[in-house]
Amino acid sequence: MITDVYVVRTTKEIWSEKNYGHKIDAQPLLLIILTGLFVAEVGQVDWSKLPDVVAVVLLTWAFASVARRGQSSVSGLWLVGWLMIVLHFTAYMFMPSAGSSGAVADFVALSALASAGILFMWAAVPFRMERSSRWMVGAIVAGNTLYLGAAIFASHSFWALTASAVLLGALPLAVALVSVRDVNRLQRWATVALYCALSILVLTLQYRPGDGLNLAVDALFCNIFLDCGIHFWYAYRRATAGACITIFGFFGWAGVFVTAPMLALYLPDLRVQDEVWNLPKYVVAVGMILLLLEDQIEHNKYLALHDELTGLPNRRLFQDRLASALERARRTGTQVALMLVDLDHFKQVNDTFGHPTGDSVLKRVGAILSGRVRRSDTVARTGGDEFSIVLEEPASRADAERVCRSLMQLLDAPLDLDNCKVKVGASVGLAIYPDDAGDMEALCVVADVQMYSAKHLSRRSGKTILSLQ
Repeated sequence: MITDVYVVRTTKEIWSEKNYGHKIDAQPLLLIILTGLFVAEVGQVDWSKLPDVVAVVLLTWAFASVARRGQSSVSGLWLVGWLMIVLHFTAYMFMPSAGSSGAVADFVALSALASAGILFMWAAVPFRMERSSRWMVGAIVAGNTLYLGAAIFASHSFWALTASAVLLGALPLAVALVSVRDVNRLQRWATVALYCALSILVLTLQYRPGDGLNLAVDALFCNIFLDCGIHFWYAYRRATAGACITIFGFFGWAGVFVTAPMLALYLPDLRVQDEVWNLPKYVVAVGMILLLLEDQIEHNKYLALHDELTGLPNRRLFQDRLASALERARRTGTQVALMLVDLDHFKQVNDTFGHPTGDSVLKRVGAILSGRVRRSDTVARTGGDEFSIVLEEPASRADAERVCRSLMQLLDAPLDLDNCKVKVGASVGLAIYPDDAGDMEALCVVADVQMYSAKHLSRRSGKTILSLQ
């Protein structure tokens, strides 16, 4: 079975059998890249690795099935990363190929594994859409790919190995310094510090007699997945099964590249089954699937309790919050104000300008109402063009009436939308607990009656009216 430690245990043997430092002509190399890995002769393919490829393909397919139900930029990057893992396993089937074909297969396998880890890390960066973040991930990919290329194709070249090792730390550091005014965050500097330390470590290890280059490659992969674990720990600081499994999986994946060389050095007769070394990557895959399912469950809970258009609490959540507010007021002897807001001319807006404009009006009204009340208060969309507001512990009835009047003034002003300017107006009904009613149902009835009374008066007078008990 193929493992990441295949790099540790067999790269030295492969390099001793093939001259990776020899010059490869352009035409044969192009032919190898296009056809060598896919149409090689049966004798050049290690078919014993096929079960591993099938297993990781099925795991990736399962991941894609879960990700499809809740597509996001994060799940998309994760999926690309797992496709790179599939490529990593597939390329190892061609490792027994002789000459340049085996070297290219080795390079593709290691580069795909490195790229997968970098994509996983980048998916956990909260500011990844910024231009400098893209430069950073490009610099990291370039540095790792260049070093792997030098280790495989120019392992006897002092200058190629030295230059590529220096670039491992120099490229991320240069991007961080150039963009320090735009992005100056701890996550970025932690990554830069890791790669600068990696550069120094690789320069120290790669010239060690015997297995020095193998240890340098192991250090590179350890750094990649250690960075993944750090970024996931920062991005998913929550005590859920998915977060814990994924984070520990990445740290375990990084630990593979430390444990295997240590065992080979101090316990050379100890044979560890390849399934053990493969375990962390499967743990990470399971953790990521759990993370996606957890996010989807939370999203479904949010949709069940919030209005999809405005993002405000819906009637169900509004009733729960109103009941909680009344219970607190009952215990503390304070007041609760309930306001029902109904838009007066919303139907005309829909009929005249169309439903997209009507949706824009509802979102704008929701933002206006939310911006006027305190964070401890509740603004909910409880009907097509009806909003409800719970004011907890108003100082007095006069204070609640003052909030109502300010809201009516805001809604009576024309709303400047993208393609037009509309005026909707609103009718507001106000009820105070415990003055107007002693329970939730009665309070809602009073506020509803006052709102319809205000709507009737506004139609007769043509002005926005506040109806009070």
